[in-house]
Amino acid sequence: MPQFFLHEHADPPAALVAGVDEAGRGCLAGPVVAAAVILPESYDLPGLGDSKALSEHSRETLAPLIRVQAAAWAVALARPREIDALNILQATFLAMSRAVRHLRVRPRLLLVDGDKTIPEHLLDGPSAQRAEVDGDARIAAISAASVLAKTVRDHMLLALDRRFPGYGLAEHKGYGTAVHREALLRLGPSSIHRLTFRGVLPEDRRKGASCPQGRLPI
Repeated sequence: MPQFFLHEHADPPAALVAGVDEAGRGCLAGPVVAAAVILPESYDLPGLGDSKALSEHSRETLAPLIRVQAAAWAVALARPREIDALNILQATFLAMSRAVRHLRVRPRLLLVDGDKTIPEHLLDGPSAQRAEVDGDARIAAISAASVLAKTVRDHMLLALDRRFPGYGLAEHKGYGTAVHREALLRLGPSSIHRLTFRGVLPEDRRKGASCPQGRLPI
């Protein structure tokens, strides 16, 4: 006998709802990182909210609490070459689907931050989904996903700054600041830069920088 029943328009219990969010879509360098988080019915995450509105200290405090208290969580990414091959929206979907597919608990409902859901062919079979505009500020599971995605990506950029000095990645985390753009003019792009993004290459070279669109590893 099933332990619960789902009505046509009813959400499943909180422990089967996964919030999904990303970090780094607008950057010129580094991966786009996505996280999926299933929170239990009760949790203690003081100050949880949209990662963009939180201080770095608050995010770093919350991240380990989320990992400990979550019923399940996963973080995944799409690399710069995948972003250039697919475009940033499709690469974001790819990262999100990887995070969802690596959850140790299969969710019954995905709440995806933004106005679009993940294409079904990227997931393990059909999944109930709902797009939630500003969900990272309104829905705890999405907020938790945004915090994990942001903190993991920031740590990655700190490591990449040591491998690719001179661009200031530790400070701007790959975003298109004046310092970053000046470094690109001076040094040229590195292997972690998104060559199809405006400002990374001169315009005449940028248009031919994308890889032929094809099937990338998922």
